[in-house]
Amino acid sequence: MTNNSTRRRFLKTAGVAGVAALAGCGGGGDGGDGETTEGDGDMTEGDGGMTEGEMTEGDTETRLSWHAGGTGGTYFPLSNEFKTVVEDNTDFTLNVQSTGASVENVGSLASGDADFALIQNDIASFAKNGTGIDAFQDNAVENLQGVATLYPETITVVTLADTGITQLSDLEGATINTGDLGSGTQVNANQILESVGISDYTEQNASFSQAADQLRNGDIDAAFVVGGWPVGAIEDLANTNDLVIVPISGDNRAAAKEDASWFADDTIPADTYTGVDEAVETIAVQAMIATNAEQPEGTVESVTAAIFDNVDDLSIKTDFISADSAQDGMSIELHPGAAAYFDA
Repeated sequence: MTNNSTRRRFLKTAGVAGVAALAGCGGGGDGGDGETTEGDGDMTEGDGGMTEGEMTEGDTETRLSWHAGGTGGTYFPLSNEFKTVVEDNTDFTLNVQSTGASVENVGSLASGDADFALIQNDIASFAKNGTGIDAFQDNAVENLQGVATLYPETITVVTLADTGITQLSDLEGATINTGDLGSGTQVNANQILESVGISDYTEQNASFSQAADQLRNGDIDAAFVVGGWPVGAIEDLANTNDLVIVPISGDNRAAAKEDASWFADDTIPADTYTGVDEAVETIAVQAMIATNAEQPEGTVESVTAAIFDNVDDLSIKTDFISADSAQDGMSIELHPGAAAYFDA
């Protein structure tokens, strides 16, 4: 359990230590369980692959590190679908890693530990401009570059029916999981709570899957989840418990959007989750693929083409992912390789 002052101390310390240090902590926008896909192309001693130290000038590294999000969110399964289409259509292999997502992934891109990553568009803007949250304040990630935007990341406020919570004002005095410490989810949650005037609450910080367990066990009253619906952890929870999705609508929606221009209107359709049979109004940020300036132009163009030329081979968020919409909400400059693909 953390309180607001503890959270601020953490973020200030992270900023002083350098954003690259965030690559070692759980901080993202789509959960964080810290796993790597089995058999996903990791180089091991004696596997016949070329190690970094053996690379020579002119060689092209074909093993790419792709940082996703927690296994209970959308980033991780979608990234594994990207892995399949990239490996089927290029000479590259992707090592997809489960992480804390947005903030952590920015640190991994900054340090070169990741070649590509999924992040939120608001976190991308904060990082690139050295503003917005303490982790990036006056500590801009200058090598961060965009590839494409993907789909709305819905802000979902979830609780159980027996808590009696049905609207945001009911969160006053509650115990709330706002997402992993330092994460994009935590940033969004605290922005929204402040905008709607909720100041008396006990904050806990954990991944989406852990938050679902906390709700089951009665350890928290509500949780903020940021991810494309349906979120796996919420689906699982809905199959065993009576859920309530708390709307962000009306004056609350207007207040949140006035304070944070990157929020957009969104709606969770009826029957997205078992037992939630009416549509729920809320807001969203945008998921995006990011890379760093050190990636070769040809690499980024090839990976981008593999994904957007083969959207029909994807099964997740296909109503939103397309080349035509891939620059909607892009909040940072494009990598030249991505620009080459989209401008062709």
